[in-house]
Amino acid sequence: MFRLFTCLLFASLFQAQGQTANTVNIKFLALGDSYTIGESVPEKERWPVQLAATLRERGQKIDDPKIIATTGWRTDQLKKATLDANLKNEYGLVSLLIGVNNQYQKKSAESYAPEFEELLSMAVTLAGGKKENVFVVSIPDYGYTPFGKPKQEEITKAIDQFNEVNRTITAKWGIRYVNITDLTREGLSKPEYVAADGLHPSGLMYTLWVERIMQAMTPRR
Repeated sequence: MFRLFTCLLFASLFQAQGQTANTVNIKFLALGDSYTIGESVPEKERWPVQLAATLRERGQKIDDPKIIATTGWRTDQLKKATLDANLKNEYGLVSLLIGVNNQYQKKSAESYAPEFEELLSMAVTLAGGKKENVFVVSIPDYGYTPFGKPKQEEITKAIDQFNEVNRTITAKWGIRYVNITDLTREGLSKPEYVAADGLHPSGLMYTLWVERIMQAMTPRR
């Protein structure tokens, strides 16, 4: 079943681009912050790298991910970096995960909304205008880490507000939304899900994200 829906997914992506999975590698662009660049884990354990590796194991042709992400970035900083990169609108897969630093730096969910939507629009453009090639990942809850535990209730409430914003906008655009926040809320009960810095996800947690992402990519009927 896993192999079947993966093959169907990428068949649909390449049909949308007028290409065939036998001749062209998928270009994968991952936009985000510390969670996308994989702060405190080895490169091979970053979730975009794990996702590409998983797809290759299942016979898909996909390039190494192009990652535009830096620890600490807010939405405005990601926008600037993406524009500065002068990318072509040629990506068969584009992910977007951003917002935790807006929240951490006391920006409001209301101010986050238009900036997130602008980034989502940019992601669609970079995917050649094909919304089916874009997916959004929810913001993790760092309240369930040793770093965030003292303010867990406050952090969780804020993360829920920001995720309500990005989920609503993503639904309005008709784009896939992958909720991984519930997985991150096991960080205090399962310390193996947290990296050595006591804040970011471990490689094992990112593996769970990849499983969730693959499930969400099942083609819609």
